[in-house]
Amino acid sequence: MGFSMQPYGIQAMLKEGHKHLSGLEEAVLKNIGACKELSAITRTSLGPNGMNKMVINHLDKLFVTNDAATIVNELEVQHPSAKILVLAGKAQQEEIGDGANLTISFAGELLQSAEELIRTGLHPSEIISGYTKAIKKTIEILDELVEKGSENMDVRNKEQVITRMKAAVASKQYGLEDVLCSLIADACIQVCPKNPASFDVDNVRVAKLLGGGLHNSTVVRGMVLKNDAVGSIKRMEKAKVAVFASGVDTSATETKGTVLIHSAEQLENYAKTEEGKVEELIKAVADSGARVVVSGGAVGEMALHFCERYKLMVLKISSKFELRRFCRTTGAAALLKLSQPKPEDLGYVDLVSVEEIGGARVTVVRSEEGGNRVSTVVLRGSTDSILDDLERAVDDGVNTYKAMCRDSRMVPGAAATEIELARRLKEFSFKETGLDQYAIAKFAESFEMIPRTLSENAGLNAMDIISKLYENHASGNTKVGVDLEAGETGEDVCKDVSIMSVWDLYVTKFFALKYAADAACTVLRVDQIIMAKPAGGPRREQPAGMDED
Repeated sequence: MGFSMQPYGIQAMLKEGHKHLSGLEEAVLKNIGACKELSAITRTSLGPNGMNKMVINHLDKLFVTNDAATIVNELEVQHPSAKILVLAGKAQQEEIGDGANLTISFAGELLQSAEELIRTGLHPSEIISGYTKAIKKTIEILDELVEKGSENMDVRNKEQVITRMKAAVASKQYGLEDVLCSLIADACIQVCPKNPASFDVDNVRVAKLLGGGLHNSTVVRGMVLKNDAVGSIKRMEKAKVAVFASGVDTSATETKGTVLIHSAEQLENYAKTEEGKVEELIKAVADSGARVVVSGGAVGEMALHFCERYKLMVLKISSKFELRRFCRTTGAAALLKLSQPKPEDLGYVDLVSVEEIGGARVTVVRSEEGGNRVSTVVLRGSTDSILDDLERAVDDGVNTYKAMCRDSRMVPGAAATEIELARRLKEFSFKETGLDQYAIAKFAESFEMIPRTLSENAGLNAMDIISKLYENHASGNTKVGVDLEAGETGEDVCKDVSIMSVWDLYVTKFFALKYAADAACTVLRVDQIIMAKPAGGPRREQPAGMDED
């Protein structure tokens, strides 16, 4: 008879196959290790000289980008505590749309500092209380660093918009920020509503067309549809538009019926009545004054024939989201079935024309006059991955515009804010008594990660730059940051931000630092990990990858 050992302790309590990790070494430091790995991936992509990452996801789609939000989304992070950082990055992306990299990299840096403190014998709860005090103080200091007069802003003034947007776009597409910012600012200002706070990001669309280069990109007031017109009429000016959501075709009846036909005449009459019915419907649409018909579904051949006869231009938009945007652009109401539209249901466009851009035929819908609610940035580039990356830069720019509509305050960029925060927090930590002063000092040091990373990514001497920055800030020049371009020419790398005009939005910094500190504290609060046995039977073998040929 086999001697089986009875499980005891936590083994007896949980189902077999579970994992249980506890204690500093196994749980806390392992968690910190996983988060450090994640932030090490995103850190090299921080700033304008950030490196690109090549990520291939589970569907074999290739991403070449330095946008942290995209990278962590596609990485499929498994480790539970690294997921917390991913969630912090996503929260930042959804709240502001820029600064996800700062959030993840800074949280990783905070955790690395926490690890050093734990190794010197501090308890995680003391570190958490220190970090909590530090982030409160950071936010107070950040309020004082806001540029005077930046809270009043005209969101329709292109120069003021570009000033605030430049840093966000430059961190994605360094060297192209001037061209891109000008396009994005134009597109955003065109669709900015009377009350800027209700600006909707969805109203600035991006159409990516292969070929040409960024200098061929334009902004269209209206929409760019990536398909051709259905009929032979390819251009219409100053026309009324009727939109039919279900398609332009004869509809089948609900009930099934059988028709007995005895002679050829009856068959002929039967076909004629069908034709007559379709003609009647199309004529009704033409009589209502509409000259462009937009269909959300299929366009029947007979219907198309009569549309041609009545000189109606026919467009087909199969995506219902695109159809909604089209209705927003033209001010039309989508009708469910093919019938005579009422005058108030019709929309209006200045010009609908099919144009050929770089080998692709696109339909451009312009509505210059009146309620222009949608504008499109037409991006041109040589490869798909370049276009995708440009689109991300445009998204960041548009999101930054939305953020500045809500709160237009700005703080010095180029790591000037971070060094000032580090210096002021260091002073604050000396005044504290108790063990959390060490945590506050480490929190302050963590800010050095940003100038260090910026200079390392640009290939400059980081230690030298950080000490120069501290020296400048100590003598009262609180706006001195890193000038990455000067490093190449051998000039002084530390320059005043207002000369370089590198500004960051206050809200971006505020939320990024807050989310990073929260994520770091959440990870530090964990002292045990208990994982149940994964559900399901044995894992299926992954199908083998394709071979080289």
